[in-house]
Amino acid sequence: MAFRKFLPMFDRVLVERLAAETVSRGGIMIPEKSQAKVLQATVVAVGPGSTNKDGKVIPVCVKVGDKVLLPEYGGTKVMLEDKDYFLFRDADILGKYVD
Repeated sequence: MAFRKFLPMFDRVLVERLAAETVSRGGIMIPEKSQAKVLQATVVAVGPGSTNKDGKVIPVCVKVGDKVLLPEYGGTKVMLEDKDYFLFRDADILGKYVD
């Protein structure tokens, strides 16, 4: 619940990556070094948005609870109460999953 005390600024989005697969579909344990980097995450906090040259706020495209697809590289790692979160710009998020 530490992310409730943390509010991203501007168009930043705080996400929590989903856990990596540790067992294959066939039931074989996957070593940590062989696990693929997880590109899916859940949005836990969003900033108010960025401002354009007229001073109007452009809102962020995602909201808290959305499942999103992240780029393979990028983002800033943030430790809050011993958990890893990542900060991305709204424009860096590749897409969101629709239920």
